[in-house]
Amino acid sequence: MVYIVALTGGIGSGKSTVAEAFAHLGVTVVDADVIARELVAPGTPALAAIAAHFGEQILLNDGSLNRLELRQRIFSAPAQRVWLEQLLHPLIAQQTESQLQAASSAYALWVVPLLVENRLQTKADRVLLVDVDQQTQLARTMARDGISQQQAMAILSAQATREQRLAVADDIIQNSSTVQALNSSVAALHRRYCDLAALQHDKEKI
Repeated sequence: MVYIVALTGGIGSGKSTVAEAFAHLGVTVVDADVIARELVAPGTPALAAIAAHFGEQILLNDGSLNRLELRQRIFSAPAQRVWLEQLLHPLIAQQTESQLQAASSAYALWVVPLLVENRLQTKADRVLLVDVDQQTQLARTMARDGISQQQAMAILSAQATREQRLAVADDIIQNSSTVQALNSSVAALHRRYCDLAALQHDKEKI
């Protein structure tokens, strides 16, 4: 079986940047957010179900999902978030498993923003946390998504706390320094994960 490293972190922590650094080293990256976006692309059954549930105003003029509108809906009404998760999570899980088993590198990097919230840490061999302080998260999220501090805080409050993530992490990357420091941390972890994956592979052969 493929050795799985789960990469997680709160919104605005820089998970995508870290995942890209691993990808540059030849690691197969399976990103739950990318899979989720693909599942709600125009013409998909999931997008049709979302439009039927929330109304046609949840779509942009080109027929694609209005993500900003959807985000505001689900974070202002927890029941709507639960409905969306019940629709998408089984589909995401199925596609994730398929992509992980097809990984061609020594280990697979599984990017899961809601790892702790959905108690998925046991499905990985190791958990890597991208950690930053809350003020950095807020600033990055507001700048990236063009939302207010109040909206950014609502998103943060719906996620696991920093302490909850730290409690399940095997490895931590502090992502508030330079790009060079980040790449150095990724390179060191990559060597470690290759060794751990090789060790597991040897055990499976015994």
